[in-house]
Amino acid sequence: MTEQRHIHLVDDEESVRRSTSFMLRTAGYAVDTYPSGVAFLEQVADARPGCILLDVRMPEMDGIEVQAQLVSRGVTLPVIVLTGHGDVGTAVAAMKGGAIDFLEKPFDSAALMDALDRGFERLGRSDEAVASQQDAERRIAQLSPREQDVLRGLVRGHPNKTIAYDLGISPRTVEVHRANAMSKLGARSLSEALRLAFAAKLDQSI
Repeated sequence: MTEQRHIHLVDDEESVRRSTSFMLRTAGYAVDTYPSGVAFLEQVADARPGCILLDVRMPEMDGIEVQAQLVSRGVTLPVIVLTGHGDVGTAVAAMKGGAIDFLEKPFDSAALMDALDRGFERLGRSDEAVASQQDAERRIAQLSPREQDVLRGLVRGHPNKTIAYDLGISPRTVEVHRANAMSKLGARSLSEALRLAFAAKLDQSI
């Protein structure tokens, strides 16, 4: 039942904790809030199963560091990363850390609910793989060599201009290849494309 679904909201901004937890509780979720990554990690051993909404920019320990700590402690709760300072590099770090999705503030409530649905779907499966390696490899094999080059650049965390310089093409051409790759992969967001790339071990071929 939706009312039994639990969310751990980790954000140092009180206004964000207040508004987001209100929205989620109104939608029927149970919500625990934490003012920092350190505070969350202190209580995570006793945390109820659920999804983690994790801010990136926090004092003491940022969201990527918190993710690393969760992995080292064997905590497998699904993570959705939130940031007001989104960039490709942060997205790559979040997805490598195992995040379900990467949402920029102010995030769209529908996008958040969609990410949470996927998070709870993963939580309910014994097999936590978002996409099988074989399926991801098949989809990436449909890309042209240049589209795969652009995707590898994104996996490295590079912006379009850097990818363009490395490949000796214009930033506009990179945008076209990136859009074509996203379309062929059926990826609606950068995080979905990265998720497929990591499932296919594309980062290990760099």
